[in-house]
Amino acid sequence: MKYIQKSVLVIFLVSALAAKTHAESNQPSMSVQYKELTSPDFIRAVQEAQSTCLIPLGVLEKHGPHLPLGTDMIDIREIALRAAKKEYAIVFPEYYFGQIHEAKHQPGTLAYSSELIWNVLDETCKELARNGLKKIILVNGHGGNNNFLRYFCQSQLESAKDYAVILFTPETPAELVKELEGMRKTTTGGHADEVETSMMLAHRSELVKLEKARDQSGKDQQRLDHLEHGYTGIWWYAKYPNHYAGDGSPARAKIGERVLNNRVEQLVELIKTVKSDEKILQLQKRFFEESKHPIKTKQ
Repeated sequence: MKYIQKSVLVIFLVSALAAKTHAESNQPSMSVQYKELTSPDFIRAVQEAQSTCLIPLGVLEKHGPHLPLGTDMIDIREIALRAAKKEYAIVFPEYYFGQIHEAKHQPGTLAYSSELIWNVLDETCKELARNGLKKIILVNGHGGNNNFLRYFCQSQLESAKDYAVILFTPETPAELVKELEGMRKTTTGGHADEVETSMMLAHRSELVKLEKARDQSGKDQQRLDHLEHGYTGIWWYAKYPNHYAGDGSPARAKIGERVLNNRVEQLVELIKTVKSDEKILQLQKRFFEESKHPIKTKQ
């Protein structure tokens, strides 16, 4: 009986060691964070990432009376880091050069000029490519960047490049929408609201001052609703002068974790696809060649 017990113990220890070794082999051998890599390790990281880099983008702006100025940047970096640890990619350092003119009237907002935010992103992409990162995924955490980033991506066709810029465009599945509707206590929002506050509670709860969430109003003021078929840059201020849309007070970490995980899952899939993709750069090269002599393009 003693021999049997010893044999079982040996088998158990060997199995446990094998499982531990397997688990460790599936973990990134290096940090996913660009800023933490040594120069020699950076070379290996570019190879392991198959030349793929993530730039999580946020801004510094007011998030109601209860969330930190860097909420967008903090949340989107969490998503990017979680995804990169599941599917190795290099994550660029904190990036807060985004479009946020609509919040210039609020304390703490850094609203860089349009020319500057364009040039910084453009030169960052060029420098990453020069260092071997030819597949650059923009992971945006700030709604005010949406139009800017789509135009930035479209404008990559202006001149020939040996790298590609891809904008992460996640969707909220219908089943998740229904699930969140059952969990939420509010029905409106959009900025520092129940969902966004819940996201911060899920991973950086010490930064949330939930007791302050009702100190200001996040109600839509509807001051330009008569402009039914027109768009103007002042639309957000007209609706939410407090730069707060919704009510963050009922937030719960459970809601935030659910949203974060969904975004991570989608980003992991995009990273996998981009790492193995060979078509984007091939198509770009062909396009740039054809654009030199459009008259010769076969009709």
